[in-house]
Amino acid sequence: MPKKIGFLTFGHWSGTANSAVPTGAAAVRQMVDLAQAAERSGFDGAWLRVHHFDRSLSAPFPLLAAMAASTTTLEVGTGVIDMR
Repeated sequence: MPKKIGFLTFGHWSGTANSAVPTGAAAVRQMVDLAQAAERSGFDGAWLRVHHFDRSLSAPFPLLAAMAASTTTLEVGTGVIDMR
């Protein structure tokens, strides 16, 4: 059985003007770009970890849908959903 490789990410954004990820929309675009790049690089999976009540993406499923729609072979899912 071939080995698979994936990544776990947080989807953080800072909300400040000088940040590389200043808005939630920018974070979504960056994550979709990351998923596409991972697939091109041979990754098999991409998983999201969510921190509620933090500056991260609190609703992972729309983002996972966008990642899946923009890739063809990448498996996507949640690694952790922290419900404090």
